[in-house]
Amino acid sequence: MVDDDPTVTEVVTGYLDRAGYTVERAQDGPSALARAAHHPPDLVVLDLMLPGMDGLEVCRRLRARRSVPVVMLTARGDEEDRILGLEVGADDYVTKPFSPRELVLRVTSVLRRAGTAPASGPQLRGGGIVLDPVARTARDMRGPLSLTLREFDLLAHLLRHPGRAFSREELMSQVWGWDFGDLSTVTVHVRRLRHKVEADAAHPRLITTVWGVGYRFDGGPEGTPDVTPDMTRDVTRDVTRDVTPDVTRDVTPEGDGRP
Repeated sequence: MVDDDPTVTEVVTGYLDRAGYTVERAQDGPSALARAAHHPPDLVVLDLMLPGMDGLEVCRRLRARRSVPVVMLTARGDEEDRILGLEVGADDYVTKPFSPRELVLRVTSVLRRAGTAPASGPQLRGGGIVLDPVARTARDMRGPLSLTLREFDLLAHLLRHPGRAFSREELMSQVWGWDFGDLSTVTVHVRRLRHKVEADAAHPRLITTVWGVGYRFDGGPEGTPDVTPDMTRDVTRDVTRDVTPDVTRDVTPEGDGRP
């Protein structure tokens, strides 16, 4: 628990203790990073507004060391801060003032997803991506992919359903496990995921936008390259050139009276 407000820290720690969690406290970024290096946590509750090193920088450094889940605390109405938190790798956020019970539920949800993996199962493949749900690893033709908890779950969900369009509400329910929430969370994670899996994130070919609906994975179950319009035209020209007038004359019935 990283927060410079002792009252917030005391209340949240009490609720987490009663929920069965062991909580270590830090009041600033450097001490939080030192504690995390000495005793790697299972999850970090991180306030965005910290003295000196802010929560965004702490989150970046935590994520650079290992894939630890992060729940960020932000001020109500600061949408830009929430989006920045998600973009640097936070898995979830809670806005202040918040209910401690809600925070405990969010912590439990994130930890459950972080620790839940099928005992066995096939690798997921598509668009040149290979994802192992058991080992929680992902790679493409360029090498390993560094994904956050939510990015991994989102990519796995899309790979399991290639060609199907999902609304943001469906993704929030099926990937995040929330029946309601800020849909910009989904938008930010899709954008971050595109930057990691697409050759050109500005012109995505794998995770495409279906206008008026949501998002769809177009890589195919075995990663078959997409056929672009230019490729289609090239194939059409090749086939057209092959069907020449000579071929037509060869298949004309003999003795039909034509000169």
